[in-house]
Formats: sequence, structure tokens, C-alpha cells
Amino acid sequence: MSVVINRKPITGPAAWYGRSLAGSDEWIYRLSEPDIAEIEAAVAGVRHRGLAMTEMTKDAFRLPHLGPVLEDIQREVLGGRGFVLFRGVPVKRYTKQEAAIAYLGIGLHFGWPVSQNAKGHLLGHVRDIGLDPTNPNHRIYGTNARQQFHTDSCDVVGLLCLRPAFEGGRSSIASSVTIYNEMLDARPDLVTVLERPFFVDRKGEIPAGKGPYYELPVFNHFAGYLTTIYAREFIDCAQRFDEVPRLTTEQVEAMDMLDALAAREDIRLDMDLLPGDIQFLHNHQILHARTAFKDYPEPERKRHMLRLWLAPPNGRPLPPAFAERYGTIEVGTRRGGITVPGVQLRVPLDPE
Repeated sequence: MSVVINRKPITGPAAWYGRSLAGSDEWIYRLSEPDIAEIEAAVAGVRHRGLAMTEMTKDAFRLPHLGPVLEDIQREVLGGRGFVLFRGVPVKRYTKQEAAIAYLGIGLHFGWPVSQNAKGHLLGHVRDIGLDPTNPNHRIYGTNARQQFHTDSCDVVGLLCLRPAFEGGRSSIASSVTIYNEMLDARPDLVTVLERPFFVDRKGEIPAGKGPYYELPVFNHFAGYLTTIYAREFIDCAQRFDEVPRLTTEQVEAMDMLDALAAREDIRLDMDLLPGDIQFLHNHQILHARTAFKDYPEPERKRHMLRLWLAPPNGRPLPPAFAERYGTIEVGTRRGGITVPGVQLRVPLDPE
């Protein structure tokens, strides 16, 4: 029995346009000196107790006054606009360990960290380490290449800027709800295409009992939400398998239109991340991208971002099809991420 979808434009704060937010700072929270003092006291407490970062919890990183503010913002990220930018973490005066503890501690107020790759990294390093962007088993975040608009395999993704690039590397985000509305108005036939499963490559990061690729729609209607998951690079890479059906003309046209809408000047919101900026995005309603970049020649000045993939305890219900990618989809669990057999969770302080 097929499910009848009553397609209507989606209203509310999730359906935003970048042109209306570009001149506003309503999506920016500037950390105050008391906020920073609380963060630094919490970092000192973790170090004093000798607590491993893999063992850190929200309760172990107490923020008496900032904590409730973070919880309010977290609920806005999950149920409202879908993103926030924190500004002002003084990373230039922190050691690598102090910056990692501070970032992880703030992130724990948004959700539990989950593994971001086959190495079990709870803390990711977004830095050009010389990987080949054309290699289907390499992830683009280890290169200086442009990243197309996409979502990650988790509920919330966070990015802390330690150092920007010499040139380029601009972050851009777009509302997948707005994109859906625009497509529904102009090409409802292509919306239907994106509501059907696509084959998606795992790029060699294969959980126990799973194959090298899986099937999942881009647009998913479930429990009153539109939940979007999209990574064209991974869809295109799945075409390397002979048994995967070739992409149809309609599928390519639908993805082309989605990409074009996400990049449209009035839809996307651009931001240059400065040292100490933290960006949190709700993947289910936000697509993100970055421009290609040119680095400084000195290793100590190269562009370097720290990344978190987070599973909030109050996340939205997910469609059953997401279990193929997320493992468990139960609300209140450490769902999402990339888990492969025999790999222990780690928090590396340097890129690997």
C-alpha cells in the first residue's frame, strides 16, 4: 500500500532565505567575558580531574549560567531556524588540548558526540592533508577542494574555526525546507523524484553486516517533518559499482536543480568563519558547503577546523529508512555517525 503525501509549502522559521538574514545578527551569539570565564573554569576542572575526553559528559563540563542559554539555543537549532554561530572563543590563547576540551564541552550541551569516520574519531579535523578529491575512497574534508552543498550523517554538525585559509574556504548554508518549497512550486515532478531512494556510496566505511552502498531518498516525510539527507558526491560515487543502476535523466535533473537552488544568491547564506567561531547546523533541515581554498605555506598557519557530529537526546523522529545509514534511529540514543567493527572511539588532537 503506497503512502499518499499531501505536498504543501512548509512555513515557519525553518523556511528562511539567506537574503533576509545576511544583514542580521539574530543568528549570532557573541560570548561575553563571563561566558568565557565559565568555559575556561570548566576546562580547568576537566584537566584537574584527569578526565579523558572520550569520557566527558555534559555534567562534567558544568556551565552554571551559560549552560541554560546553550540549551535554549539548542532547542532553536532543532526546532526553529536550524543553525547558530557562536563568536568569541579565544582559541589563540589555548593549547590544542584546551581548545578541544572547550569545544567538546560546549558541544555536549547540544548532543552526544558520535564517530565521524572509520577510525572512530569523535573529534574531526577539517584540514587539507593531501588527500585526492577524485579518489572515491577519500573524504573531501581532507582536501582543499570545493565541497558541494550536502548534509552529514548525524543530527547536528559543529565546526570550530582554529585558523582560516589564506584565501577561500568560505562557509555557505541553505535551508533544505526553502529548497523543497521552491522545487514544489516550479517542478513538483522533480520533488517526487527526490522522494524516491537513491543509491549512496559508503566510501569504504562499512558497518558490520552492511554492503558498500545503501538506498535512501533525499526528501523524507515522516512524523510531520520534512527530513532531508543529501550528498551528491556519495551518490555519484555509487555509480562505480556495476550492480548499481545508472542514474536516470530525471534523477540528474532533480539533483542539478537542488544544487542550483542551494547556491542561489537569495537562498544561501555565506559566512566567513573567524578564529574562535563555532557553527552548529541541524543536518535534517540545513545543507552546507564551502568554497575551494588556498592555504598558507607554513604548516602552523594552514586552515584548520575542528568538527563534531552530535546526537541530541531530544532529536526529531527519523524515518525507518534512516536506519540503513544511522544504525539505530531511536530518539535519545547515540544515533548516526560511522561505526565499523573493532574500532575504538578516540579524540585525536592532530589530523590523522
